[in-house]
Amino acid sequence: MTEIAERNATPAQTAQQPRLMDRVRESLRVHHYALSTERSYCHWIKRYIMHHGKRHPAEMGATEVEQFLSHLATAESVSSKTQNQAMHAVLYLYKRVLGVDLPWLDGVTRARESKRIPVVLTHREMQALLRHTHGTAGTIIKLLYGTGMRLMEGLRLRVKDLDLERGEIIVREGKGNKDRVTMIPASLVDELRDHLTARRMMHDTDLATGHADVELPHAIERKYPHAGQQWAWQYVFAATSYSTEPRTGVYRRHHVGEWVIQRAVRAAARKAGIPKLVHPHTLRHSFATHLLESGSDIRTVQELLGHSDVKTTMIYTHVLNRGGRGTTSPLDRLIP
Repeated sequence: MTEIAERNATPAQTAQQPRLMDRVRESLRVHHYALSTERSYCHWIKRYIMHHGKRHPAEMGATEVEQFLSHLATAESVSSKTQNQAMHAVLYLYKRVLGVDLPWLDGVTRARESKRIPVVLTHREMQALLRHTHGTAGTIIKLLYGTGMRLMEGLRLRVKDLDLERGEIIVREGKGNKDRVTMIPASLVDELRDHLTARRMMHDTDLATGHADVELPHAIERKYPHAGQQWAWQYVFAATSYSTEPRTGVYRRHHVGEWVIQRAVRAAARKAGIPKLVHPHTLRHSFATHLLESGSDIRTVQELLGHSDVKTTMIYTHVLNRGGRGTTSPLDRLIP
């Protein structure tokens, strides 16, 4: 429904229409947005509505959007990344849900953009961290560091996307909805093969109990009704218990929760005595930096990371030894 039609709708017509937030969620799911993005967008849309005294967005426009975004920057001092996330959520509401194209938001007070150097572990710190990992979480942590995958890319791996013989992983629908290929560390092949053996036994148990169905992307479930029970479509790193799918309410086995790996990484870093803020994405930063340190071409690293622009990959040159420019401090020239 357009903005004008929504404003002029009668009470009877309004009662028959889905609630606004239900329409937002339905639209996001139709366009295949991730659950985390859905939750984030809904959060910011609700914040926008509450900021303007619960007025319906159809009664507001660019002025109110600018006021909200400026408030985030000036009164709440959010980062530029957070402000951009809020802006994308509200613009999605107007364009995709209400059918309104807002003019360019020139009046927004922009949050100050900060350029931060990523936290990277040294080789010694990485070895120390890995010594304090174990089990399935340990295998995932090694794989994240050894491939440069993002956390959710690793957790969402399907059996069919691993080729142990070729030493390759196909990362499906990474950031920007792009597929890419990365390597499987040779030192991890046997561990992954053992893990898949145990995982197959778990799948056989699920088949016997009628819980082998797995969540499938997009319309595959409708096109191939029994694909969710096939071994090839199963998550490589499955949760130890069943859970209810938030969107569908289906009770089945999902992949390992991201919080499990986040906690495991923090615990390993603490036990290893690493005096840095370490989280799963630190493994990706370390992967890229260590590859560049070993002489890998930056274009190769860009491809392995799935960056659209090499400028994004260039940030890792700033954390290399000697500032990434091969220079030597003048102090080192004085000391024999």
